[in-house]
Parts: sequence; C-alpha cells; structure tokens
Amino acid sequence: MVFETLYSPTRFLQQMLGDVPHLTDLQAYEAWWEAEGRAISAAVDRAGTPWLRQHDRFGTRVDDIGFPPDYWRMLRQGYKAGATWRAFDSPSLAPSFLVGYVAGFYDTGLYCPYTVSLSTAVPLAKYGTPELKDRFLTPLLRRDDTVWQGATWMTEIRGGSDLGANVDTVARPDADGGWRLTGDKYFTSNAGAEVAVVAARVEGGQPGVRGLALFLLPRRRADGSLNYHIRRLKDKIATRSVPTGEIELRDSEAYLLGRPEWGIYLILEVLNLSRVANSMGSVALAQRALADALAFAERRVAFGKPIIEHALLRRQFEKRVDDLRRAFALAWESVRLADTVRAVTPPYPDAFHLCRLVIHLAKYYTAEVAVQTAKWAIEVNGGLGTLAEYGVERWLREAMIVDVWEGPPHRQILDGLEVMERKGAHKLLWEHLDADPGDLDRRLDAHLALPPDEKEAGAQEVFEALADFTARALLEKHVPG
Repeated sequence: MVFETLYSPTRFLQQMLGDVPHLTDLQAYEAWWEAEGRAISAAVDRAGTPWLRQHDRFGTRVDDIGFPPDYWRMLRQGYKAGATWRAFDSPSLAPSFLVGYVAGFYDTGLYCPYTVSLSTAVPLAKYGTPELKDRFLTPLLRRDDTVWQGATWMTEIRGGSDLGANVDTVARPDADGGWRLTGDKYFTSNAGAEVAVVAARVEGGQPGVRGLALFLLPRRRADGSLNYHIRRLKDKIATRSVPTGEIELRDSEAYLLGRPEWGIYLILEVLNLSRVANSMGSVALAQRALADALAFAERRVAFGKPIIEHALLRRQFEKRVDDLRRAFALAWESVRLADTVRAVTPPYPDAFHLCRLVIHLAKYYTAEVAVQTAKWAIEVNGGLGTLAEYGVERWLREAMIVDVWEGPPHRQILDGLEVMERKGAHKLLWEHLDADPGDLDRRLDAHLALPPDEKEAGAQEVFEALADFTARALLEKHVPG
C-alpha cells in the first residue's frame, strides 16, 4: 500500500473524491500553509492560552483578545480562501468544508472559528430578515481582511447536552421590535466574534426545550458600545488557536431568527452543521497524525532498516489508513446529506431525519478515529512523541477536544438512538445505502424495544456496530478505487 498521499490534504482528497471542487484554490491554500502557516501555527500553540485585556488605560471596557501578531494573518487566510463565503458562492456547502479540511490538517483548533462562522451565516441566511442579512451576513461573507467572524453560544454553567434544563439566559422583547438577552454563557468558542447565534429562553414561554429560541447577537450595540462582555478566557489543554471564554449578557441587543416556537429546531440545525465540520476536522487531524508518524517511521532505523519496513508496524499503518478512509467516507456523506436539507424548515421531512442520524454516526466515529490515531502516532514516535518540542503530542491534545466538541460520544449515541426510535431513521439508512444490513437490522429493532434503562445502558455496542457498518458501506459505494 502506498502512503504518500498522507502528506498532503489535497492529494488525499483527490484520492477519496476523484473530482475535487476548486482544487486549484485548495492547492494554493495548502501551499500557503507549507510556506508560512505551519510555523505560525506552531508558534501560536507554543504561546499557550490567548490573553484578555478588559479595559484600556482610561478604564473603558474593550475586551480585546491578544494573540501573537501572525495569528490574525493565519486566521484570515482561511476566511479569504472561502471557509465561509464558498458555501454561498454555490448551491453546495462542500467547498467550505473542503477549505476547513485543509485548515484542520494543519491546525484543527483553527477550524473552530471557521466552523462557528459558517454555523452563524447559514441560519442567518435562512431565517434572517432582509435587513438583518444586509447588516450582518454581508460582512460575514467578505473575502478580505475586513471579514467578520461568527460564533454559536448555547452552553451555560450546568452543561450543554440538556439545553431544556440548563439554559437560563432570558430573552425579553423590547419596545423597538427587537429583543434583550440577559444571562451567562460558559463555553463560548470564538469569544470576541462580531456576531453570534445564541440560545435563550423566551420570557413567559413554555418550560424545557419548547421555550427556547435562537437569536442573533452582535458584538456592538446600535450606539457602538460593547453588547456583551468577556468575563475570562479558558486555559484549555489544546485548541489554543481559538479563544474560548465566558460571556456575560446584560440586557444585550438581539434579533430573533425564525419563529419563537421553532427555536429548538433551529438550534439543532446549527449543531448539525457544526458536527459535520467536526467530523471533517477529525478526519483531517487523523491524517495529519498519520503523516507525522509516517515521516518518522520512514527515517527511523532500528535493527538494520527503517521501522516502516518492519512487518508489524507496516501492518498497523495499513490498518490506520483503512480506518482513515472509512472515517472520511462517513464524514463526507454527512456533508452530502447536509446539502440535501439545507433549505428545509420545520416540520422536517424524512431526509432531515436520515441526515441527522448520519451526522451523529459521523461525529461519533470520526472523533474516535482521531483520538486513537493521535495516540498511536505518539507510540510510533516512542519517547520523542511525548515531547512538546516535536509537535506530535499536540494532535492528541487536539483530538481530545474534537471528541467532546458539539456533544461527547455518549450524546451522539443517545441522540442517534432517539432519531431511530422516533423517526425510524435506521430504516431510511438501509434504503439510502442500498446495502444489506443483515442481522444488524434485527439487532437494532430488538434493542429499541428494550425497557428505557436497559436500552440506554447497552446503546454503545449497537451504535458502534451501526457506525462501522455505515462507514464500510459508504466507502465501498462512493469512493473511487
């Protein structure tokens, strides 16, 4: 088996897709990373957590986030390459996800700002008024250094999985037809963004998830003052190229997206997009970890020959590459299906429920591949793999983040189980794959018929089997060669 495509994200994409949209532009973006971006990314990672300057010297609240100067050049390079705008330059979301894949190969944390910016722009374009789109979508789609960033802020101090119980931020209508939000968001990726989509509870509305709505919240009020404050930035184990903070909303100006009663569905759409991006980023990270392991294995000599020529390690490489290819096939199918439901609104058709199941499977499966591949890359490098100066350990730090971003593995399992039980999404999947599930169909039906606690306790094994079956079927169905 030939491993050379592991060194290049665009060559791997060609191997997996055949015809890659906007390939020349992606190759130019990759060339920029090789010439400049790698060094910038490494410097940002070594610098550690970005810092927050809350006030200027005159006591005015500014909430400026500090990075090494080249960080902004690295960040804006991806926006200019099309991390957001390419999703609106064609009917497909795929070109934006491909830009994200290249970025994720070199710096997985950097893919987060692009992810949440896209997950802001898409619902704004779909549910925003013409006036809102003119004011806020237009700058999100700029192709130069003046581009705005987006963010998606749902999670509060008690957690993010059970939004119905844990979102305490309150939305009150104001006299001008807008809304005012008051509350605190605890895990806010891309703190400092010019505009964010925010989950809040409509005052006087229904309890639980039915009382939630989705709002657009700008960084600055109509009078130019700050519309939200950053309480602090998080010191995380990785993803140092995205600032994660705690946000204070105090009578903050906001705009309702869609209908109030659609809120939880719009929140789910936002999460779906982010999970697709997370899946693509996980595969890109796994490819990078494999590439770094291969670079070492081809030059490290032990017992008279490069270690890649030893049968056991070579067999392990072959297995990891097979895992990578299956993970990509599943992630790419989530991209394809996200395109098919991009324009649908509640109540959702079967295509949406199929898409949702595949997204849960992809997020679960690809994140696990990323974690295990990154861990194994350290093993290939031996003791050197544990040293920060060589950069291999970084991929395990990054992989642990993509594993929990947008819902950890158990959340994907339980939500996937729910869409199968309520919507029969696994039956839709068999038809979509045009592949015989064999005994798996019977196993799933039997599992879904179990008492609730027993069904939940044993869910992982059957969900893993479904994810593996789907990934293998998609690789055989869609990938050239």
